[in-house]
Amino acid sequence: MQSKNLPDRELMKMLGVDAKTLSMFKRVRADAIAEAKRMGKGRKGKLKVLGISGSARDRFDTAAEDSNSEALLKDCLAHCRKMGAQAELIPLRKYDIRYCKACYSTTNTQCHFYCSCYPRGKNGDDMTNILYDKIIAADAIIFATPVNNFKISALMSNFIDRCISLDGSLKPANPDAPKDRELNIKHMKFIELTADQKIPGSGMLRRFLGKAAGIITTGHEEGASMAISNLFMALNQFGMAFPPFSSMYAMSSVCNSTHEDKKIVLSECYREETELLAKNVMRCAKAARATKPTDWVYDYRAD
Repeated sequence: MQSKNLPDRELMKMLGVDAKTLSMFKRVRADAIAEAKRMGKGRKGKLKVLGISGSARDRFDTAAEDSNSEALLKDCLAHCRKMGAQAELIPLRKYDIRYCKACYSTTNTQCHFYCSCYPRGKNGDDMTNILYDKIIAADAIIFATPVNNFKISALMSNFIDRCISLDGSLKPANPDAPKDRELNIKHMKFIELTADQKIPGSGMLRRFLGKAAGIITTGHEEGASMAISNLFMALNQFGMAFPPFSSMYAMSSVCNSTHEDKKIVLSECYREETELLAKNVMRCAKAARATKPTDWVYDYRAD
């Protein structure tokens, strides 16, 4: 899948573009290659761990009770700190994260990084203005979600949808008209023709590459396996690294009333498991630092 190294004149003919438009595509390509080189320099200092909580529950809101999944996530992050990490909790309910508009499904290059639906600044949301940068800076991310109707929470689902901007997206070819569908389709064809597997960033650029991942779920009776599988599939396709035993679930039982769940899912048994999860994620994150994120391979022409 090496680039064909087509001459500009041939590319312009194949794409139906002029020299100015071709130069736009080349500028985006050069910027992505430069970003990939920065990714490849590696990280130093304390490991940075993010804890993403997808729970809507809060003692100061209508639930009148703190989240079970978030409590286990806090325990896990505390263990990461004891092992020397810089750990931060991100309760998604406290952030303004607007819904994904699914531009990616029009053509890959209709979706941009940073997200052009909610551009950075006054027209952006907390995903664009705050959370993307925190994700990029992290060595490891631990995701915690309750089981809601046999799946991950709505907050977590919305967050994962918006992470698509980190998974391959590039700068817009024309910043003044980022949603020019015809132009973006031609930009995608340019990438398909010129992406070179020997040059990271020459095509689509995945920014989750090699980050260690962990998953925590809690629930009343059923659905943990489906919630974990849903997150694992998405995050693995994003390029995250899962160590052995990197997911845990704490469940109650249909035989109990839900008001009894907390004492069960936050029992010592499950709290001990958060330490094991933290150790595995930290070990994976340390090992990942020995490999450049851009050494992980995927098809640069698409994602």
